[in-house]
Amino acid sequence: MKTLYLVRHAQAEPPAAARSDRERALDARGVDDAARAGARLAARGVRPARLIASPALRALTTAQLFADALGIARGRIVIDERLYASTVETLLAIVRALDHEPDVDSVMLFGHNPEFSDLARRLSPAIAGLHTCAVAVFDLDGTWRELGVRAPLRAALDA
Repeated sequence: MKTLYLVRHAQAEPPAAARSDRERALDARGVDDAARAGARLAARGVRPARLIASPALRALTTAQLFADALGIARGRIVIDERLYASTVETLLAIVRALDHEPDVDSVMLFGHNPEFSDLARRLSPAIAGLHTCAVAVFDLDGTWRELGVRAPLRAALDA
């Protein structure tokens, strides 16, 4: 059994003329939401084998706050440039490539809309979209390579 967690970054400060989009930080609500969402998952015993984050500050900070709550060292977060301004096909490729790592049975991706909502809808039409700091969970029976080919055994939105 494989488990994919799609986490849309928490609420960020509005775009400002002096900063690039990648440098947008979480606002106070976003920091609080990310810490609480991570704590909810930790209380359920969630401990993904891999955390992969977009390099954008708001996504990386969300990943760091989840890691803190889950008891995972921040240094274990993998930053993947492809998660910023991505496509559904690229997201699928990132996850499917985990088949080369047999010890990775669960992965948590941290990134952005519209790609994350698009992927969540593709994997489960019951999921309309992901708001900030939403977590979509997909349990797969099979290999990572089959993600998007076989329907997940379970799909849930933990908002």
